[in-house]
Amino acid sequence: MPKLCVFLDVERAVHELTEERITIGRAPDNMIQIRDPSVSGQHAQLVLIEQSYQLHDLGSTNGTWVNDQVVTEVRLREGDRIRFGKVEARFESQVGGGGVQALPEANAIEARPATVRARPVYFAHASPFPRRQPAGHAVGSAALAAAVLAILAFIISMFGLLQIHGPK
Repeated sequence: MPKLCVFLDVERAVHELTEERITIGRAPDNMIQIRDPSVSGQHAQLVLIEQSYQLHDLGSTNGTWVNDQVVTEVRLREGDRIRFGKVEARFESQVGGGGVQALPEANAIEARPATVRARPVYFAHASPFPRRQPAGHAVGSAALAAAVLAILAFIISMFGLLQIHGPK
């Protein structure tokens, strides 16, 4: 029976793969839950196709790696080393494969917590409000000041006309 052996720190969890579709991630509703901040809530899934499992990355933040190659979709083979974020795992498909040994040291990676979202580069263009003008627009500022002064002068002159009393 195929198994997925997950190595988290010094702990090892062996999951027997008995379903046709198996979800993997940090969220509690996954069939295989991996409690590590580098693993996305819905990180990946295994799908049984013709008596072997295919691994699909579900758009995870830190990616899914098989044998030190980033993948989005791959058919798993005996002994494949899988990495979900920073968490290492191994796929075992043979019955009585001689037991599971610790994984060899893999290349170190820089992974960020999956809950952090980076601001998109196009975010500045998504605002419904117009952009502020840079400070160097003296001509526009002078025109606006002149218009405000003209309106104030007009209002003051209207009040002055109201104050004038005609002949009695």
